Amino acid sequence: MSNWVNVAEVWRGAFLESGHQGCAVICDSSGQIIAEWGNSAMTVLPRSSCKMIQALPLVESGAAARFGLSSEQLALACASHQAADIHVGRVTRWLADLDLGEPDLRCGPQVPRDTDVHADLIKCGCGPDRRHNNCSGKHSGFLTLNKHLGGGAEYVEPDHPVQQAVLAAFEEMTAESAAGHAIDHCSAPNFATSLRGLATAMAQMADPSRQSGGRQAAAEILLAAMKKHPDLVAGEGRACTELMRAMPGQTVVKTGAEGVFAAILPERGFGVAVKARDGATRAAENMIAAILVRLGAADAAHPMVAKRLTPVIRNFAGIEVGKIQPDAAFYAQAARI
Repeated sequence: MSNWVNVAEVWRGAFLESGHQGCAVICDSSGQIIAEWGNSAMTVLPRSSCKMIQALPLVESGAAARFGLSSEQLALACASHQAADIHVGRVTRWLADLDLGEPDLRCGPQVPRDTDVHADLIKCGCGPDRRHNNCSGKHSGFLTLNKHLGGGAEYVEPDHPVQQAVLAAFEEMTAESAAGHAIDHCSAPNFATSLRGLATAMAQMADPSRQSGGRQAAAEILLAAMKKHPDLVAGEGRACTELMRAMPGQTVVKTGAEGVFAAILPERGFGVAVKARDGATRAAENMIAAILVRLGAADAAHPMVAKRLTPVIRNFAGIEVGKIQPDAAFYAQAARI
């Protein structure tokens, strides 16, 4: 089996100008493969697509209840936000509630993706700080768990109790031993698994009935928070936020760097994981949109879905000059699920 298949085409006028390869898999909560494109046994780094798995110990340990975390804070714990005021303000208040501050975060400073916040920083001659990091919500969750556990300040170290709790949840949800780890852009360890393992973890979030009572409840609470606050999970104009708004109260999606995207479908009990071979975001977004449409979870005609499924390419004059679309064979196979 080839590791990769053709998944997306880039057309300019009548010419097929380029294309993307990728791998994708749909699993149920037992780890059974429902559909597969390429070799889903390949090892991947999930990057930010697995943040809801990393947040499980925050809830099931009792830390979230002890510190009275709201659904907004739990959505931020699963977020890759763009540092808009709605994100940074909430992180600031969360840290204050813990009697902590920006220096306690171990994620590095990041230039905000939110253009208004970025412009304000430039105007005041200020630089970004750790609260502007897209992972500051996840790290606020780590700090909350750490305060509950009574661990040391360096909570991102792989042998720290916080990360050991994350690793245990990760391995249980993927039903695999982690194939090592790498350090993510936010300085936390990112544990490796197969693409099938990632889809299995998403399916176990979709159907947590196989889990213990505490794990089942934690999965349901985090999923509900992400559904309720898609604006906090990413931000205006971002794929996660817009796709979840297009499927209100149903499917949850989460992007990761280097062409990873995951989806949780509670109504089907399915988990989806995709990986673009070249790490391209546009390819991963096209793949996840195609699969969601073919599963009946998303409407191809919805503007926010079409924006990823069949995006128009315009030149600098605003003239439509091309398009991106799913590979015909990939899209046709997805229709049979």
